[in-house]
Amino acid sequence: QVQLVESGGGSVQAGGSLRLSCVASGYTVSSYSMGWFRQAPGKEREGVAAITGDGSTSYKDSVMGRFTISKDSAKNTLYLQMNSLKVEDTAMYYCAASGSWYLGRSRRLADYEYTYWGQGTQVTVSS
Repeated sequence: QVQLVESGGGSVQAGGSLRLSCVASGYTVSSYSMGWFRQAPGKEREGVAAITGDGSTSYKDSVMGRFTISKDSAKNTLYLQMNSLKVEDTAMYYCAASGSWYLGRSRRLADYEYTYWGQGTQVTVSS
């Protein structure tokens, strides 16, 4: 059974950095498109970053240049490096895994493309 276990969230000052990790079991990270999503109170869930099976990436416009999604095949782990954090980045962050090798640019940040979800890890950015 597929499980996604997230870690790395916490509280940080604006301008700081965090690295989120998502360790997968029953699923091969290198073989599928995966993503990070977030949801703040009172707001809808939004795609933050995604990476396809062949390594193509997409980012929400507001995080481009600050966030980097990557995967480590040997550790079967997905990462989200978050730099220059802003107060508006505060949200619960979720790791998501799809059943597709490749998702096109118009699809990879859409939550309905993903089958498996982690439990979420809280990121809080203060000024």
